[in-house]
Amino acid sequence: MTGLTPTGGTRPRIAVFAGPTATILNTPDLVTSNKARIRHGLAPRPGRFDALRPQRLAAPVTAYVEAYSAHPLERDAAHLYAPPDGWLDTDGAFHTTQPAGDATPVFVVELHPDDGLYPLPYLARQRDGSAWEQAATTPYAPPEAARQTFYPDASRLYEEIERFGLGDHGTPVEFGSIADFDFFRAAPSGGYTTGPDGERLGRDFFVYYPYHLQSEPHLGDLAGATNQVQAVLAAGEHDGVQWLEGSPTVDETLYWLGLLIDTTVPLVGHAAQRRHHSLSADGDRNVVDGVKYIASGVALDAQGVDRVGACVIVDELVYTARDVTKVDARPGGYEVTGGHGGIVADLGGYGPPQLTYLPTRRQTARSQLRLTVLPKEVNGVAGSLESGVTLLGVATRDGDGLIPDAMPRVTITKYSRYAAEPGGDPRVGDEVEILARIRANLAAAPLAGFVCEGMSPFGMADPAKNSALGVAIFAGMPVVRTGRGNTGGMAYRTDPTFIVGNNLTATKARLLLMAALLKYGALPPAADPFRPTHAERAVTEQAVARYQALFDTH
Repeated sequence: MTGLTPTGGTRPRIAVFAGPTATILNTPDLVTSNKARIRHGLAPRPGRFDALRPQRLAAPVTAYVEAYSAHPLERDAAHLYAPPDGWLDTDGAFHTTQPAGDATPVFVVELHPDDGLYPLPYLARQRDGSAWEQAATTPYAPPEAARQTFYPDASRLYEEIERFGLGDHGTPVEFGSIADFDFFRAAPSGGYTTGPDGERLGRDFFVYYPYHLQSEPHLGDLAGATNQVQAVLAAGEHDGVQWLEGSPTVDETLYWLGLLIDTTVPLVGHAAQRRHHSLSADGDRNVVDGVKYIASGVALDAQGVDRVGACVIVDELVYTARDVTKVDARPGGYEVTGGHGGIVADLGGYGPPQLTYLPTRRQTARSQLRLTVLPKEVNGVAGSLESGVTLLGVATRDGDGLIPDAMPRVTITKYSRYAAEPGGDPRVGDEVEILARIRANLAAAPLAGFVCEGMSPFGMADPAKNSALGVAIFAGMPVVRTGRGNTGGMAYRTDPTFIVGNNLTATKARLLLMAALLKYGALPPAADPFRPTHAERAVTEQAVARYQALFDTH
């Protein structure tokens, strides 16, 4: 691809992380080809052609390639070509000189296993001899009777991009001359399930297909992935990171990494709206653009330090991770959130990447929430709304990084009109969900909080929900107010006991509040969370102000 060149004599080294439910690492089901079906007496599928899947040759083979067949107008320019290697007559015999009568000009090529993958018909069948029609042996089969469609890491994806991808002028996408890559698995999409240390679906890897086997990573998995990324970058051997994840959530993870990872190199996220190999698959180009972005050095300042922060590169655009979201699975399905900026660089055309503006929010090495400066212990809360809430110490970080069991639990609640019963007292209103979550947090989640997706852009809700969230605040759980959906304006501070989320979406505000809880811990609880005193309110307002400063700058 034009512009895909390193800036200096040394190739950059890029760490590539395979994240969860990643369509960019997912492939269509391996379906038995008609060549195999006919050979074994099975009913063929309709259609003229077999789907060709990348596979490896087991032994060398000589192939005769029909000359002038690479393009419909090649023969029209035959006078510009050197002679072919020979001709095949109507009996299939090869001749080095053109024989009399009809003969097909051909090129002769030796194909070798070490050449790499070749697109070939898929010949495998099920154990009982039947054809594969889908990923599983039967519809809704359990995991042990289903094949995986996701790659376990990105090494095969990058191999296939380099093997089959074409640049704009017919040359290969030569990753090997542009950068060096190391591949890692952080809550990956595919797993190695056999052997004594076999990985388990939903614990070690996370898929969404086959759909009935969908699994989701948990907070502990996010902690482990964060620790892994930080440990890899702490070695100082990499010039950038590419993170591959499912398109609905890649922006969330990249925003989180931008808050937590202490690094001076670019953090780039990629996703795909369509599976790898499928018609008009977009993931391959997104990966190539990410390599192009990192190798160009456009994100670095004069001292070689990244100045953009965590970003998502899709559809030839570079978005700040804070300010992008997926709205639909189609081209252009990513949009800027918050109504301000968001697109920091353009990767289209033949030229090098160009920055359009620099984000002002603090990220990575400038973040006040980066992993290396977070405290090892903060205060959490426990107890009950009836008998009282107390503070207790919570260990959040050790020598390996974040402690998975200590990850904060932040709940999103959404305001909608005509939902509340009359009255503003949460003890008699209908906010049973919020009160139940407060009680559950006090029992099992000492670091917890809420995000209220309220009116747009102000973030306020109805009196009953506001009152219930006030109970959460004075039980030690900070609450953030954001506007509804993709709000274009800023949430404003109308009550200093609430944090306002600026123009963050509720999902991004949740991540920032989780990180803030790891830094500052729980709010000071009131003796009676339903009836805080003026003095208790003043102490809470002072504690909330520290949180607000983070939301104003990150």
